[in-house]
Amino acid sequence: MQKEKKKGNGRLKGFKRFLQEEEGMGTVEIILIIVVLIGLVIIFKTQLRSLVETVFEKITKDSRTVMS
Repeated sequence: MQKEKKKGNGRLKGFKRFLQEEEGMGTVEIILIIVVLIGLVIIFKTQLRSLVETVFEKITKDSRTVMS
């Protein structure tokens, strides 16, 4: 019975140590930021596409005036 408690207690200590480790936190944070950015792109896909098209049309129009 005591071995089970010690084994369980050791697992708990290991889990606490795992939660306190900060080495992998940078990776997790970067992955979360990427997931949020992908979600925003998916949500605002049509607005972003129209904005990019407008910007490229303006660039094309202005470059034609410069070339003339």
